[in-house]
Amino acid sequence: MLMLVLFFIPLILINIGVVTTPWLLFALYITSGIGMAGIGMGIMHDAIHGSYSKNQKINRYLGYTMNLIGANATVWKIQHNVLHHTYTNIQGADDDINAPFFLRFSPHSKKNRLHRFQHWYIWFFYGLSTVSWITAKDFIRLVRYRKMGFLNKKDEFRNQLIKIVGWKLLYYSYALIIPILMVPIAPYIIILAFFSMHFVTGLLISIVFQVAHIMPSTDFPLPNQNGVIEGNWFAHQLATTTNFAPKSRFFSWLIGGLNYQIEHHLLPNICHIHYKQISGIVAQTAREYGMPYNTKRTFAAAIRDHIGTLRRLGIHTLPIR
Repeated sequence: MLMLVLFFIPLILINIGVVTTPWLLFALYITSGIGMAGIGMGIMHDAIHGSYSKNQKINRYLGYTMNLIGANATVWKIQHNVLHHTYTNIQGADDDINAPFFLRFSPHSKKNRLHRFQHWYIWFFYGLSTVSWITAKDFIRLVRYRKMGFLNKKDEFRNQLIKIVGWKLLYYSYALIIPILMVPIAPYIIILAFFSMHFVTGLLISIVFQVAHIMPSTDFPLPNQNGVIEGNWFAHQLATTTNFAPKSRFFSWLIGGLNYQIEHHLLPNICHIHYKQISGIVAQTAREYGMPYNTKRTFAAAIRDHIGTLRRLGIHTLPIR
């Protein structure tokens, strides 16, 4: 609830025209961006997994908060629930590591000279990630997922396309168009403030999700010659995922329990509020069976190792275990 308040109240204040100075405009938009990130990590994420509530109607309606922040719940569900959770860290299948040519998230992707600097410029593109969502990414992936065999029911693709357009028009109306009409500040400043909101959201969300998988201790497996992923699915999730800052209750609350990524990947149908309680059982079971249980003591340590991994990916391939 707090994250919904942080997102909507600043936008309401902007929309009713009480903002008259650029510094207040930026402050409100950035606050809204923090709320947007909180919705993405703490509400939408669990809801679309069906784990926010035992009532699936509540999950469905709360999943629409993804649409309210400019993206699309249906596209996210395919990208995240199906592809990322099934094919974690598998080049070509996991869309979380399928990156444009100037980024290299897997040792199996093609390398170029730009990549040696990616650990420096990655933060700018992390910040732009939600700008991509609210503009082109949802449409591009909707078409791609249809070709992959999703959205193949009668009129499903067309209906989803209409819904995406409708939701985005609604979002742009209250997040940008009405502010331009109501706020007595130059439109270009309002647009810059709007982008600052998304930059904060994109940076926060990207860092939290990416440091869980692009790490020196995680694997990047490939299917065998027959296109089959070898090994046990649970072992695969343990080998490709990392926890961080497990002792920080506040941080865990702030990011919707996503510091317990191992537990989330193994048990995505369980609400994140239970991850801390079950993490000890998961860690002990992993040790009993000789499986990895990757964890970093702090978020800062996780970011440091993430930067190191990006740097090594930019220079050479990582060892494949």
